[in-house]
Amino acid sequence: MPSELRTEIDDALRFIRTKTSASPSIGIILGTGLGALVQEIEKETVIDYGDIPHFPVSTVESHHGKLIFGTLAGKNVVAMQGRFHFYESYTMRQITFPVRVMKFLGVETLLISNAAGALNPSFVRGDIMLMVDHINLLGDNPLIGPNDDTLGPRFPDMSEPYSLELLERAQVVAQGLNIKVQKGVYVAMQGPSLETRSEYRFLRTIGADAVGMSTVPEDIVAVQMGMKVFGVSIITDECFPDTLKPITLEEVIAVANKAEPKMTAILKEVVKGM
Repeated sequence: MPSELRTEIDDALRFIRTKTSASPSIGIILGTGLGALVQEIEKETVIDYGDIPHFPVSTVESHHGKLIFGTLAGKNVVAMQGRFHFYESYTMRQITFPVRVMKFLGVETLLISNAAGALNPSFVRGDIMLMVDHINLLGDNPLIGPNDDTLGPRFPDMSEPYSLELLERAQVVAQGLNIKVQKGVYVAMQGPSLETRSEYRFLRTIGADAVGMSTVPEDIVAVQMGMKVFGVSIITDECFPDTLKPITLEEVIAVANKAEPKMTAILKEVVKGM
């Protein structure tokens, strides 16, 4: 007897298969202000999230809510233009549902992007940070609850949440493109309020280099399902307690848009080499 989650995945897959027979090996999740990579994809099929059974619908400005099938750098991909967040009142199961669907569509490698605030004082806004690890301070985990062994193990190992192979490839690619990149640890907070000076100080103390409100749930589920994951952050603001200044969503999006061509160039070359 399939689990309720597996039944929902099968429902979504059946609908998607009425629109496309594509079997993409690469999945892409695009974060705040980072949807322009979609312009680089040679699109074959575009499906609105709202049409797919059990898919959440993004409520955040700048998240368009489309599942896009096509080719990028000659490789078959499926891209989420817009993602879901814990602060939107979605459950962890809902947030990560598209990742599980991607796996059954054929995805073996997941590329995740996000906008993040700098905690490491050597970072500046506009930097690209390759994610080497994360800290989960969301207060929840997408694997809590009954485990369906057909989806992955009860206790997945998280010693390599972001593929070292892909990390090394991205560093070589960035060097070849003459793009400076940082490496660091991403910490996920619930949001939607930004953090206080004391919270930023605490997060830096525990080893985080950048802070955001996404990515970690998707990564955990992808690892559980046996995918390789590559995570990249665009640093959109500087969260340094002693020089902290107010920031607006519009400013975050503006910085993300300006820095996005660097991220897009790196992702395209990483995909090309797969």
